[in-house]
Amino acid sequence: MDRRSFIKKAGLAGAGAAGAAALATPAIAQSLPKITWRCTSSFPKALDTIFGAAETMAKFVNEATEGNFEIQVFAAGEIVPGLQAADAAASGTVELCHTASYYYWGKDPSYALGTAIPFGLNYRQQNAWFYYGGGNDLMNEFYATQGLYGLICGNTGAQMGGWFRKEIKTLADLDGLKMRIGGMGGKIIEKLGVVPQQIAGGDIYPALEKGTIDATEWVGPYDDLKLGFNKVAKYYYYPGWWEGGPVLHALVNKEKWEGLPPAYQAILDAACRSANADMMASYDYKNPTALRQLVAEGAELRPFSQEILEACYNASMETYDEINAQNAMFKKIYDSQQAFKKDAYLWAQLTEYTFDTFMMRQQRAGKL
Repeated sequence: MDRRSFIKKAGLAGAGAAGAAALATPAIAQSLPKITWRCTSSFPKALDTIFGAAETMAKFVNEATEGNFEIQVFAAGEIVPGLQAADAAASGTVELCHTASYYYWGKDPSYALGTAIPFGLNYRQQNAWFYYGGGNDLMNEFYATQGLYGLICGNTGAQMGGWFRKEIKTLADLDGLKMRIGGMGGKIIEKLGVVPQQIAGGDIYPALEKGTIDATEWVGPYDDLKLGFNKVAKYYYYPGWWEGGPVLHALVNKEKWEGLPPAYQAILDAACRSANADMMASYDYKNPTALRQLVAEGAELRPFSQEILEACYNASMETYDEINAQNAMFKKIYDSQQAFKKDAYLWAQLTEYTFDTFMMRQQRAGKL
């Protein structure tokens, strides 16, 4: 065979292989099953950013599979109440839910570590720990005991300290205060005399309006403005020390997750990662404008005093010691977070903190 003949035949063979690959691609896509799942959210549709993370996740999954894997998202109360979302996923009532893991910490304190604990990790630290520090594996070791598989799917960033009917100047002002507060923050603040209440997002406003509670925390300016808390409580405190970077999860029924084709598992994982980044960007864009509007409408910003913050920090450390002594899984996850956090703050002091504080001084000086 001469050289020209060989090249010609090889070229035709290559073209045929390329054509076969092109024809095979749709066939592979079509071989994936048609699946429809239901996702129940812990949040009302009115909170478009926090509820919207589940919609974003579902949209990406649907588009990536050309409609073969459809996830229908339902607001809190449409299938089950918001605080029963994880139960519905674990039992198989729905295939997955979009929720804050710490809503269920009463069953096991380890749930709280999946979202946020007082004086815990911030947003960037959460991402680093979950994605690269073994956090996903540790939390899923726990979630497996609950019949669930977790994928992080959103974060609000550091939250505000909430709305109060009266000023909180000293520790004595906390005594007997009835406050809606999620997760383990309620257990901590209870040590300082507060009476914690766990109330779903859609039920907070009427409770505050009627005086059933004296204070509430939720997320931050954008959501708080939507919920109208400034109309029934005047003082807006910061920071939300109990939620430095609260993670939201898509908690999937464990059997349903394991039964998904690997391609669908990868797509759902990627969609949740995208929704996680998208939600934080959305809040960072919307919160500054909302904060200005709240202040213009009469909200009075107040920082928690150092006395109160120190007391809350000490109460938190005491509580973790108590839980660690009784719950091996909590201790295993908590120790991992703490070890990472120590190094993370060493790095942040040199970079983000120094840069941000300089730029904040420029902003206060009117140079931005």
